Amino acid sequence: MKSNSTISDLLQKEESNSTNNAAASASPTTIDSIAESTPDTAAGSAVGSAPNSTAGAAAQSAPDPAPKPAPGGLSRGTGTALAVAAILLTAATLRSPITGVGPLIGEIQSSTGLSHTLSGMLTTLPLLAFAVFALAAPRLAARWGSEPTLLFCMIIMTGGILLRSLPSVPALFGGTALVGSAIAVANVLIPGVIKRDFPLRIGLMTSLYTSFMNMWSAISSGVSMPLARTFLGWRGALGFWILLSAATALVWIPLVRRYAANRKSAGAGAGAGYRKSGAVWRSPVAWQVTLFMGLQSVMFYIGISWLPEILHERGMSMDQAGWMLSIMQLLSMVGSFTMPLIAARTQSQKWLAAASSALFLAGFAGVWLGPASWAMLFIMLIGLGCGTTFSLVIMFFGLRARSADQAAELSGMAQSIGYLLAAVGPTLFGFLHDQSGGWTVPLATITSLSLLTIVMGYAAGRKGHVDPA
Repeated sequence: MKSNSTISDLLQKEESNSTNNAAASASPTTIDSIAESTPDTAAGSAVGSAPNSTAGAAAQSAPDPAPKPAPGGLSRGTGTALAVAAILLTAATLRSPITGVGPLIGEIQSSTGLSHTLSGMLTTLPLLAFAVFALAAPRLAARWGSEPTLLFCMIIMTGGILLRSLPSVPALFGGTALVGSAIAVANVLIPGVIKRDFPLRIGLMTSLYTSFMNMWSAISSGVSMPLARTFLGWRGALGFWILLSAATALVWIPLVRRYAANRKSAGAGAGAGYRKSGAVWRSPVAWQVTLFMGLQSVMFYIGISWLPEILHERGMSMDQAGWMLSIMQLLSMVGSFTMPLIAARTQSQKWLAAASSALFLAGFAGVWLGPASWAMLFIMLIGLGCGTTFSLVIMFFGLRARSADQAAELSGMAQSIGYLLAAVGPTLFGFLHDQSGGWTVPLATITSLSLLTIVMGYAAGRKGHVDPA
């Protein structure tokens, strides 16, 4: 993991590269928000919208004053470092509690007697929670603030991880649902926090955010089976990730205090920042982004749920299959880091999105029809596809929106409907296996869906904004 000083250097470099292009068109409010980095009370809202924002813009021409404590007892530099750390730690928790389930499916089935269809629900339940709670996330942040809501998410996630590790099948499913609910809200809010606190560094922060998410997904996929082989067992391996969620909650606490101090100094009405327009639901562009979100999520969640089982049935040990999934996640991290940096420098991302989606076609078709000796290559292609398409769709929330509020609405819509589509994937995949008695029909189905993903990626990547039809 990079040190805070290294990340700060990267952010400063990215800001210097983007300032020349962005500063001329930026409003005084935006420039003021960069200078102050003050948390807002609403998800996705621009910072520094107080009446004195014009004075904040004028201050840009003066030398930076010496760091001084901000409301909440944090200097600006310390607050920025903590914000970066909180974003990256939160990213680490948004996939690792889920991706660790795939390698353990066999152990879970042997211990509980669950069918392939019910086992697939262990991945589908979080996705259903994503769909239900994603739409509520902007409202929750408007009512309580982004920082307090994210802290509460980490507390709920910690409780859910603990619950699902108890020796009970209902607790396994109940805890999984709680984990999914917490992830759902954080999924929507973090892109808004990045847009709000780092408006000139969205590309770099998106790269870091998605890379940490995929890196810890890879770690979870790789270590779950070895952990299950120890005294912890598979339940302890699922509960291991409580350490990460609890540590993340601790990092959010000083940021919540800073938020509370800022809100108190700004006045009681500081929370009324979110305005729902509903325009995204009538926009063809928004639906293209949403369908692209759903299809690329189907690819990812089917991969983490069933690829270890498929590889095991084709001759790999479960330990090897788990590490193959880890390799997929590592390649996903590479794709998710590099793609936003490339996409941020282009006017249209249609060919980038289409080419990234084509990696799914090559990878899943290879697993289906290719030789078993080439399995690593096919898994690597799927991993690159997961990382590049996911980071692109996260960027589309900001690139296709005309305002921070609209970006929050688009994020909520795309993640709600998109994950609802994705929720069908793992369970349907397991159901097709149970009905057909093999993996040929499920793999043929997902290969066909890869073609549709290419089409929707091309459509979502075209230059444009969310406007009603």
